[in-house]
This record gives sequence, structure tokens and C-alpha cells, in this order.
Amino acid sequence: MERGADARRGAAPAAPGDRPDAATTPLGLRHLALREQVLDELRRRIVDGVYPPGSRLTEDRLAEDFGVSRNPVREALRVAVADGLVTLSPRRGATVAVPDPSSVADLFAVRGSLEPLAARLAAERVTPADVAALRALLDEAARATDAGDLARVAQLNTDLHLAVVRLSGNRWLTSVVTPLYLHVQWVFRLGAEVRAPHSWREHIRLVDAIAAGDPDGAAEAARAHVEAAARAATDA
Repeated sequence: MERGADARRGAAPAAPGDRPDAATTPLGLRHLALREQVLDELRRRIVDGVYPPGSRLTEDRLAEDFGVSRNPVREALRVAVADGLVTLSPRRGATVAVPDPSSVADLFAVRGSLEPLAARLAAERVTPADVAALRALLDEAARATDAGDLARVAQLNTDLHLAVVRLSGNRWLTSVVTPLYLHVQWVFRLGAEVRAPHSWREHIRLVDAIAAGDPDGAAEAARAHVEAAARAATDA
């Protein structure tokens, strides 16, 4: 891909092997402030279900889990509360939030409006290199699904959707959609065992339409995918 195209579009989808594995890198050794490392790990464990909805999150427990002092844990919890992943109550303290139906419905309403637009724009500007990167994500998701690695499936689903958004070339769209995907991945992970095979097939249809340069087909595939995901989340 030429440099000029990259500059217009932003970063192309990352190759699966290029993404760092946060779970295997000890806290304190990454090139981030310690509080950011703790926050990243806290988010990952909540989204992956290590800390399930409703579970208590004491500062002492998290400090022991992460091998750090209580100060970065306290700061990370504040941000996680603002994220909507953690709730605070006078009696129980910090607990992992339980996604409520109204919030989930709102999330899918936003996805239903923005993701078809992203898919349409991506289909208008996609390159062969972009298609290869998207198909690599699909292939890795298929392997993770077959292996029953649901946390990996959830991450790859997020990677694929954000890759499509980046390929849209619309920076405003990217800035709006990207923060949503922490919650999208969380909701998906809660029902991933049932949803994963269906989601993978829907993603194939989406990528095929983008690869064919079919804006209408890509938008329709994205719309149908979001609607199916919303039904699954509502029924869960």
C-alpha cells in the first residue's frame, strides 16, 4: 500500500501477529504509566469474564492480583467507574457492573446507525492489502472459535470491526465508534459461547461485500449483523 493512501485512511488493519498480548506481559514492564497498565488489565479481566458481573473488587484483592500497590488500583477503579464497567455502592463498595437491558439497547442503536456507514465507506476505498488483512482476522477468528477460545474470539471480533471503521477513512466516525467497543466486546463476551459461530459467518458476508467493492451490500451486511447481535444480547 502506498504511503499516501495510508495517510488518507489512517492505519491499516493490524496483522494478527502484530498485536501485543497484554496477558503475557507483567505489569510494570510495559511502556505505559503503571496506573494505565493496571487499568488496561482491569478492563481486560472484566471484559474476558475473569471478574464476572456482580463480583466485588476490593483494592486489596486487585493489588494482590496485579502485584502492585493500592494507589494505581484506586485510580484505575475510578476510571472503570466512569467507563461504566464498575459500580460503587455504600455497602458493597466496588463491583463489576451488570449490563442492563436499556444500556445494551442504546449501545446497539448507536452501532446500527454507525457501522453500516463505516462498511459502506470501507467498500468504496478498500485495497487488496486491506482485504488480505481483514481475511487474516477472519481466519484467526475461525481458529479461535474452533478452539473454544472465546476471549480471543471476542478480541478478534473487535479488531475486525475497528479495522472496518478505520478503513472508512472518516476520522470522526473512528473517534466516535472506537470507545464503544470496550462495551461491545464485553456484551459479546457474555454470550460468546452461543454467538461466536454465527458472528463469524456474518463477518464473512461483511468482508466479502467490502472486498467486492459493494457499498450497498456492505452496509446491508453490517446492518443485518448488528441486528442479529442485538437479538442475541436481548435473549441472553
